Amino acid sequence: MNYELSGSGSPVVLIHGLFGNLDNLKTLARALEKAHTVIRIDIPNHGQSEHTQKMGYDDLAFKVISLLDSLNIGRCHLVGHSMGGKIALATALYYPERVQSVIAVDISPVAYAQRHNDVFNALLSMPLPQIANRQQALQHLLQKGLDEGTSQFLLKSLAKNENGFYWKMNLRGLRECYQDLILWTVKDQVYSGPTLFVRGGDSDYIQLSHKQEILRQFPNTEAKTIQGAGHWLHAQKPVIFNKIVAEFIEKHDC
Repeated sequence: MNYELSGSGSPVVLIHGLFGNLDNLKTLARALEKAHTVIRIDIPNHGQSEHTQKMGYDDLAFKVISLLDSLNIGRCHLVGHSMGGKIALATALYYPERVQSVIAVDISPVAYAQRHNDVFNALLSMPLPQIANRQQALQHLLQKGLDEGTSQFLLKSLAKNENGFYWKMNLRGLRECYQDLILWTVKDQVYSGPTLFVRGGDSDYIQLSHKQEILRQFPNTEAKTIQGAGHWLHAQKPVIFNKIVAEFIEKHDC
């Protein structure tokens, strides 16, 4: 997997969500890198990482551990947003001896209904050869019914070379793997290490009905809610979000 490394100290791995890339949690990385070695990764089918037709959470957890092995890192803290949160949780369940603490940002270890079909349709229908600039790309997404905030986030994965615009994401691969990403099949394992779930007060990704499943697999759990923030709470409320994450990691950095 493609990654960027910064800072020094105990290692923290930051894992972005669906349709994102390693720059999504860059503000958090800057807040942590004075005391930690921060590794930001591009998940397969995103950014500059490999394209693949397989994205089960067992395989993604293995890839995280393989990266740690290549960097000679024994244990680390894991922070993941949305899909990245599920990857962080799965890694802790499969490889608990390698995970010092885990923070899941606005996601629960449960199966979700499909909620990205409009996004896939808008992205896959983008007429890239006819797009002359990013404004045209934005207008296409808006015309397909996406809001501006979501559109601007998605356009962070739009790049340009001598042949024109292209998506860094492997959209067709993600579409094929999507059902695996919204499911949660890691059912039998338990991670007893320190775990924090951070939710946006305006988001519906973490619900009260998830509490029993969360505590069953992550019995040593704390929870925080950031009011006035939605699913992208790390971008909407960065100061308080960074503070919550940093304080939790420091508390369990031993």
